[in-house]
Amino acid sequence: MEIRINSYIPITDVEGVGTRFAIWVQGCSLRCKGCANSHMWDFDSGTLYNTDDFINLIKQYKDRVEGVTWLGGEPLEQIEAVTEISRAVQSFGLSVIVFTGYEYKSLESRADFQELIKYVDILIDGRFEEDKTDYSRPWVGSSNQNYYFFSNRYDKNVITTYKNKIEIRVDKNNNISLNGMGNFKEVLKAMQEV
Repeated sequence: MEIRINSYIPITDVEGVGTRFAIWVQGCSLRCKGCANSHMWDFDSGTLYNTDDFINLIKQYKDRVEGVTWLGGEPLEQIEAVTEISRAVQSFGLSVIVFTGYEYKSLESRADFQELIKYVDILIDGRFEEDKTDYSRPWVGSSNQNYYFFSNRYDKNVITTYKNKIEIRVDKNNNISLNGMGNFKEVLKAMQEV
């Protein structure tokens, strides 16, 4: 099986509980107004990976991360590959967090979704809604988004324990990238003023 991925960060501290391997899938038909990742909407961009190869890549980091976080794009638009990788990740003893723009109530009757959530610890649902922008809760950008806990690995206390943070990375070519959750416009404005 194959999966189309926009990018990944093997070690990050801002994309969920603890240190995580974050994966941004490529492709999204929801196309939320104000989306910070609109460059991930196109289903023909990104890089195609064999799921077995990607599982082996994650396995190299299993002793350095607590789990994997799926972001996007829209992970559920590649649900079979996301399920396959999530199953393997949990077999390594790692946790799985999935972000989706779809609402849980519209998904719960789907057999493929029921299979996926067997391997998910936390699901965060809901489209980004620009008019409901809210950075007061961890990892989400608008007040309509919800947390669902499918294992007893984490409980609702993580919502009050963690705060939104942004990581700034500079590569060898001096390209700057940001990941995490917060007001990216304000961060970029502050960086330009320095």
